[in-house]
Amino acid sequence: MTRSVPLLETVSLMKRFGGLTATDHLSLTVMENEVHAIIGPNGAGKTTLIGQLTGEIRPDDGRVLFAGRDVTGLPVHRRSHLGLARSFQITNIFLDFTVLENVSLAVQAHAGHSFRFFADARKERRLIAPAEAVIERVGLGRRRDDVAHSLSHGEQRQLEIAMALATDPVLLLLDEPMAGMGPDESARMVEILSGLKDELSILLVEHDMDAVFALADRITVLVYGAAIASGTPDEIRSNDAVLDAYLGDERP
Repeated sequence: MTRSVPLLETVSLMKRFGGLTATDHLSLTVMENEVHAIIGPNGAGKTTLIGQLTGEIRPDDGRVLFAGRDVTGLPVHRRSHLGLARSFQITNIFLDFTVLENVSLAVQAHAGHSFRFFADARKERRLIAPAEAVIERVGLGRRRDDVAHSLSHGEQRQLEIAMALATDPVLLLLDEPMAGMGPDESARMVEILSGLKDELSILLVEHDMDAVFALADRITVLVYGAAIASGTPDEIRSNDAVLDAYLGDERP
């Protein structure tokens, strides 16, 4: 059943670094089973916002609510267990481990198991079975036994998505998942994320406008840490303030 209240909400969120205001009284909502994209020029505060949502960065003021609960003071691991998962702007995987080992470790960590015996993650069926299922979902089934450093850049991003999905998230926070990809890899990632839209909510930070307009149900535009517009893709396409401040020659 769809929630009548936002799954994720920020209320007048503020974050400053010295004289720089990175997040400026930002209020936004992400609804259940929604892809909500955050766009804006470099330095708009997008990655700082993601850090505050995951608990890596503490806001100076304002609140973060998840499923109606105030999580502003909760650490990263507590938010993860509530269903918040993040994929990083730069790949964050174990390059010398196989695809299956990487995802099994993510399953193991989410389940709260100890890392003292890595063999558990490679042999224990209750870790391997869900890892294999996630690997198939992101299209890496044929690479399950390959070492991560042998994957292409796009495949490494697919692996990182798989590791995030292995934590059984309710909301997936994606920080530029198409960064560094060519057209074919970007198209493959859009296909993967499109397949997840009916299963979980996604907050997407992305510079690839083709991907944003293909995936997003709603878009919020940040400039200097403040939201200058929020709406459907069609509303953002025709918003003069957005076109002047950000899209410019990239107008879709």
